[in-house]
Amino acid sequence: METVADLKQRLAQVHYVADDTLATALQLALTLKRPLLLEGEAGVGKTEIAKALAAILDTRLIRLQCYEGLDANAAIYEWNYQRQLLAIKASEHENIGAAEIEKHIFSEDYLLRRPLLEAISQDKAPVLLIDEIDRADEEFEAYLLEILSDFQITIPELGTVTAKSVPHVILTSNGTRELSDALRRRCLYAYVEFPDPERELAIILSHLPDIEEQLAVQVARFVRELRKEDLEKAPGIAETLDWAAALTGLGLKTLDQDPDAFQSSLICLLKTEADAKAVTREVTGRLVGHAA
Repeated sequence: METVADLKQRLAQVHYVADDTLATALQLALTLKRPLLLEGEAGVGKTEIAKALAAILDTRLIRLQCYEGLDANAAIYEWNYQRQLLAIKASEHENIGAAEIEKHIFSEDYLLRRPLLEAISQDKAPVLLIDEIDRADEEFEAYLLEILSDFQITIPELGTVTAKSVPHVILTSNGTRELSDALRRRCLYAYVEFPDPERELAIILSHLPDIEEQLAVQVARFVRELRKEDLEKAPGIAETLDWAAALTGLGLKTLDQDPDAFQSSLICLLKTEADAKAVTREVTGRLVGHAA
């Protein structure tokens, strides 16, 4: 990939419409072989960029979903204890020494690779998505930093495993916890915002090529206005696409064609009871006016 424009075109071919800022950050991450940290609200498309990157590179996407209490066993590797116990049981009546049994059950045959170890074990560099790193504990973040620095993992029973190929690393954060300065220094950084109406329209048309263009324009404008309301959960791009598909399925060509059907379709966008109650017909009427 030689230029940002080339990268944007490749991403568009897999239905990811990137703006110049994000495409440039991604291009630099690929060129410099540095992890890319993406921050932004939930629903802006941070996770999708990793999927799109894996698609255009024709490589595996390996995902580590972070959460509070995530530990090394779940992220790196663990031993298959059940198989180890069976192997020990099976060797009870054989004349095999304890040292030999131990060596056998702590071999790669009994190793369960979790996302981080799996990522550095690939012959072809995968895309490693470390999703919502802000949900993991600070201790895990510090350990992760070591792996991102050296791309090697030490397994006491087997030794050090060095990456066969350095993965393309995408980290995402919704900003629920402040990340360490060390991690930020290690990564390139981009803040991902909700798309403007023009880019959201392009996203809709990319995913739903059969949609009426006038309806698609109104959908993009309406969602922009809706995100300005005081909502508990602003609709993300995925919700926009669901809603646009629903409206098309209902046979609507404009937002004001069937007020009852339109109001019912908002379940695609509003995902909490408070938001559903807050967006009344009066509110939607005002927003449709802005979107027309």
